[in-house]
Amino acid sequence: MSITIKDIAKDLKVSKTTVSFVLSGIGSSKGISAGTQKKILEYVEEKGYQPNLLAKSLYTGISNTIGVIVPSIGDIFYAELVKEFEVEAKKSGYILTICSSERDVLQEVKMIRMLRTKQVDGLIIAPTEYCGQELKSLLKENFPFVLVDRFYPDLKTNYVVVDDLETSFVLVNKLIAQGKKKIALITTDTRITTISLRNKGYKDALNEAKIPFDENLFCEVKRTNYANNIIEVLDNLLGKVPDIDGFYFTTHYLALETILYFIKKNINISQYGLACIHRNPIFETLAPSMYVARIPLDEMGREAVNILLNEMINKTGTGDKIGYEISLSNSIGS
Repeated sequence: MSITIKDIAKDLKVSKTTVSFVLSGIGSSKGISAGTQKKILEYVEEKGYQPNLLAKSLYTGISNTIGVIVPSIGDIFYAELVKEFEVEAKKSGYILTICSSERDVLQEVKMIRMLRTKQVDGLIIAPTEYCGQELKSLLKENFPFVLVDRFYPDLKTNYVVVDDLETSFVLVNKLIAQGKKKIALITTDTRITTISLRNKGYKDALNEAKIPFDENLFCEVKRTNYANNIIEVLDNLLGKVPDIDGFYFTTHYLALETILYFIKKNINISQYGLACIHRNPIFETLAPSMYVARIPLDEMGREAVNILLNEMINKTGTGDKIGYEISLSNSIGS
């Protein structure tokens, strides 16, 4: 049978409050003598006392837990990113509670509220859509959070993203340097700021090379059920522009679905110039010549966690409020 704080206090003839202060690590600040603290700590070690972490978090206001919300934990990008969060958080004694919004903004709002009721100390959010009102509430309440992969220009929040505009510009220029002039843009969710920046990078590269923008080559795939939707998009694209010579994908899963489409249709993939943001290990086998912007997930994870930890410290009044807007560079290879 496990012992309780009440049992410890009774056996050592001290108050429950004294035991609680010592086990919470604030005995000295509460004026409890070193001898009493030593006696309590030695006793709990001998008895193998396991604290009630929920009760402790309610008492101290600190749970040493970070809530993480991503659009899909099954997406290789977010799975790898969450791993980096976990590695960095562990260094400071924090654990993660991970939720998937399933790319549903209502679910995302629900997850934010649920994690707060679970007493997490802060949130890392990869937003799926614009949940501005919920984020405004977090800002108003000074609740620590940081956005990753996406941000909102109209909200002054902490965020860590990659330089989407420049990365797209460079990738499309790689294709143009190969002599490609009819380059299709395969994109999705143009309402999202990061995607719109990637689309703009594509257009800027064409404009600089004096290649006219062709609406027929601008292909937006509906995110919901994208694996099926992209088939119709590609059928229409190749029907309208049979002499297409390149593809630029604003995200890795659209590149993968297009490659699978080529294989099923017995289309020679090597005839096209290909470029994509974010890698999937399978690209090295199915499309080894594709230019891929490798997002620095380790750096993104490290920066996001450290920004959040700083925000959590500042919340306690031990530092000055700082706003972080970090845009990371990608490495590009084939």
